[in-house]
Amino acid sequence: MNPLIHSLHPYPFQKLADLLSSVTPNADLPVIKLTIGEPQHDAPSIVLETLKNALDGVSKYPLTKGENSLREAISEWAVKRFNLKSLSADTEILPVTGTREALFAITQALVGEKQNPLVVSPNPFYQIYEGAGILAGAELHYLPCDADNHYKINYQAVPEDVWQRCELLFVCSPNNPAGTVTTLDEYRFLLEKAKQHNFAIIADECYSEIYFDEKPLGLLDACVQLGNDDYDHCLIFQSLSKRSNLPGLRSGFVAGDAKLLKPFLQYRTYHGCAMPLHHQLASITAWNDEAHVANNREIYGRKFDQVLDILSPVMAVEKPEAGFYLWPKLPMNDEEFCIKLYQEESVLVLPGSYLGREVNGHNPGQNHVRMALVAEESECVEAAQRIARFMKKHQNL
Repeated sequence: MNPLIHSLHPYPFQKLADLLSSVTPNADLPVIKLTIGEPQHDAPSIVLETLKNALDGVSKYPLTKGENSLREAISEWAVKRFNLKSLSADTEILPVTGTREALFAITQALVGEKQNPLVVSPNPFYQIYEGAGILAGAELHYLPCDADNHYKINYQAVPEDVWQRCELLFVCSPNNPAGTVTTLDEYRFLLEKAKQHNFAIIADECYSEIYFDEKPLGLLDACVQLGNDDYDHCLIFQSLSKRSNLPGLRSGFVAGDAKLLKPFLQYRTYHGCAMPLHHQLASITAWNDEAHVANNREIYGRKFDQVLDILSPVMAVEKPEAGFYLWPKLPMNDEEFCIKLYQEESVLVLPGSYLGREVNGHNPGQNHVRMALVAEESECVEAAQRIARFMKKHQNL
């Protein structure tokens, strides 16, 4: 057995299940889950219709590179969305079976050239970043994203020796869980460091289409604005899961630096993870339609407005720049908060400390919880009312 497997941490939802294994929720209230970021809005009917009509695709082996028609649809969408001059469907785009497996796979493909390599990650973070780095044999270096810095990373405070050892930098923008967006100036600094020290910037942008005001800046958009027209050292990871409420379709793409995508395609040919043909055809329909995406944003906007009206008077919580999470700061231990809230109000939230790691005695996720506003509007409002009641009851926490 690969000994590195024993270095993996328990997944946050397993830790939550263990935490609550002996806890009984309030039997008078139905349980409302705000834990997993799994969209519960209706999948677009036009995509489901395409999927149904394309089921004969199960009789064919799909290409690892995907059908040209899918890559062309992705190119057209990305060029328009991110104001790009061009994005080659042949060399700068690769369809993937969801960003989760692709984020893991890209780490295995790109890490290992430097001695004592580092994978640099935000903290808190999406747990795949850490697991992928561990199994690639890299050391993890965590960059705090906490309340003291308004949930932003101070990249300029990172020591130079970290950049020298870095092989892969994960940027999550919009951020999970805080909802902050990486700025052009931040990308300017990171691109300079990537060029200087030869590392890849991996931008996880799966929440980019859930926003409330301005469209979030993308890494490839930043590249064009900064004169990096070949997207050197840069890859973005995009998904239909959040954008189109299609988490079960397992459809996304990687795009950017052709020099990185060429060996990644070879890796994936051996990996055996090509997207099924009927999923590809359904994905084309999804990428070609923006009406359902705009409707999705409108629903999230209503939910956030209503929930924040209820919660803002009783807890330290703000509307994110983008994404569908709330990341409130608590006046008590996050695990204790989750236990008591589940016991008294039958609402499930995720302890923030489970999404982070302790560095120098501090876990940036501690005394926070993540609330995913993915349920139906009425359920989210009901959950907010219960949380507000809980907070008022425990005013001296």
